[in-house]
Amino acid sequence: MLKSKELERYNRQIRIFGEEGQEKLKNAKVFIAGAGGLGSPVSIYLAVAGVGRIRIVDKDIVELSNLNRQILHWDKDVGKRKAESAEEKLKEINPDIEVEALSETIAENNALELVNDADLIIDAMDNFPTRYLLNRAALAKHIPFFHGAIYGFEGQVTTIIPGKTACLRCIFPEAPPPETFPVIGVTPGVIGLIQATEVVKYIVGFRGLLTNRLLIWDGLATRLEEIAVERNPDCGDCGGYWRDKCTINT
Repeated sequence: MLKSKELERYNRQIRIFGEEGQEKLKNAKVFIAGAGGLGSPVSIYLAVAGVGRIRIVDKDIVELSNLNRQILHWDKDVGKRKAESAEEKLKEINPDIEVEALSETIAENNALELVNDADLIIDAMDNFPTRYLLNRAALAKHIPFFHGAIYGFEGQVTTIIPGKTACLRCIFPEAPPPETFPVIGVTPGVIGLIQATEVVKYIVGFRGLLTNRLLIWDGLATRLEEIAVERNPDCGDCGGYWRDKCTINT
């Protein structure tokens, strides 16, 4: 049941999906991989939407060069663990939700444990090796995976539902070369808010998810494009899933 304070806080969105939808948000537990450029807007907007339990994981320390885009962290947080900074802000933004922030590196030997009992995984990372780990964790746990990535003024988003859609490895069979890529702060804002929108829609049961579609944002041209994607039956990650043999190990 929603408390009177919650009914008031979420009044304007309850008009969209009703108290039942708000209760679904309250009962949801999300896992956010990364508290940086994408993780900041994703976590902020899921917090204000009333997602009841947020687990956010990031090993890094706040640096001055982060502050053009990582809006969870402020000048006073430079030198602080991002997990600590994120937890502090999210609890201030909405004290009625539970926030668990972990300063951990997501790796082969702990990905499943970190995701734990989350209902879904949100990709707010900046590298594909970790994204592939999360992709396999989502397959292993049979939970959705919400991918987002950015570069400069450009970004991309897709929603992956194990057993129904192409997985991340189907769409991107090979990781791009690692690099310190350029980014303007508005780009993760745009992409992160689309990811958060997808998560809210999924939790409350709305249709129109970005499944089997890769949405491409071009900020310079102010243009959105959409690419249809298909499952690869020989995919190294999800091929076994479709044969009920999915594991996180490669």
